[in-house]
Amino acid sequence: MLLHIPNVLTADELQFCRATVESAAWADGAITAGTQSGQVKNNRQLPEDLPESIRAREVVLAALKRNALFFSAALPKKIYPPLFNRYDGAANSFGNHIDNAIRGKAHPDWVRTDLSMTLFLTEPDEYDGGELVMD
Repeated sequence: MLLHIPNVLTADELQFCRATVESAAWADGAITAGTQSGQVKNNRQLPEDLPESIRAREVVLAALKRNALFFSAALPKKIYPPLFNRYDGAANSFGNHIDNAIRGKAHPDWVRTDLSMTLFLTEPDEYDGGELVMD
């Protein structure tokens, strides 16, 4: 099932997250790629322990916690902290893959990730490409 949840972040939260991640030191997206996704992942990502990543994900997690539609659809027991990815220049694709089912680095326990979500921090008219395709 696909569910579109508009306006997860307020305008101020969105502005904060964008400014925070734009000034951060991005790394190769392979830092969190599993065996399968590592073969098709060509992007940049904020390291999970980077202070900017931690600050931005706190804002996103707070927004999710107050979003009734998200909670009623997902019924989360735990939420794995968001990862921040960037696509530009030569690092601009993430081919067909299955998201990792178990994650553990930025959470005290291993978390089974039964659901995946994408939260865009930019408007579609701000970039070319970037289509999210689900098979």
